[in-house]
Amino acid sequence: MKISRRKFILRTTAAAIAAPTAMAADARAIEPDWVKVNHVRLAKARPAHRFVHFSDLHHKGDCAHTRAVVQKINSLSPDFVCFTGDIMEEARFLPESLACLSEIKSPLYGVPGNHDYTSGVSFPEIAKTFASTGGAWLVDQQTPIAKGKIHLIGMAHITPLHPPPNAKPGTFNLLMFHYPAYVKRLGTQKFDLILAGHSHGGQVRIPFYGPIITPFAVDEYDLGLFHTKWGPLYVTSGIGWFPVPIRFNCRPEIVVVEV
Repeated sequence: MKISRRKFILRTTAAAIAAPTAMAADARAIEPDWVKVNHVRLAKARPAHRFVHFSDLHHKGDCAHTRAVVQKINSLSPDFVCFTGDIMEEARFLPESLACLSEIKSPLYGVPGNHDYTSGVSFPEIAKTFASTGGAWLVDQQTPIAKGKIHLIGMAHITPLHPPPNAKPGTFNLLMFHYPAYVKRLGTQKFDLILAGHSHGGQVRIPFYGPIITPFAVDEYDLGLFHTKWGPLYVTSGIGWFPVPIRFNCRPEIVVVEV
């Protein structure tokens, strides 16, 4: 069916106006709470371990949303859960954040992010909650898990005063920290898998371009799986947002990892 030039111009103009409006609605009202489950399989044969990685909860009082995330994690029945920092936005939200996280039915292991430090919250209180699940809050610490088959390392700092950890031969060495760019501070060490958060994936990602902006200490490691000389690095888009409640082409995620 042919249309007149006038109708063509009107329809094209209407589409051009509608598209940004629809994208703005998606970025503000849909994507920030539209959590997806992403699967990453590194095992070449049958996986020996299956766990969940999530990060950057940035809880601000929306208990229904946080509990929905916890319920989704529980529905996946992981062997254990790794959290790579930024539990809540302000100290006043810590008690309800921990009440939600305590409902995770698998051992929960975590490391602090920058907001956990700047909020001035009690790390012993966080550690008590993580321990109640059978896991641990690892601040420059390491622990054997999975009956000693996995050497789990949680780093809050990698600096001259806090040198990179040593991988343990004969085990699967799993390293967690908050800042993706810390991978460049690992020297000659190599790990079987490295997990990080902090980037939020940029929150707004332009197709075929990538994120408009990312936080400090991200560098090129903005989102997804990177094969680095220090080992595979997975950077998650996280759950929450900061500083504005906007996500576009960058949904929050829970990551199921099989190794």
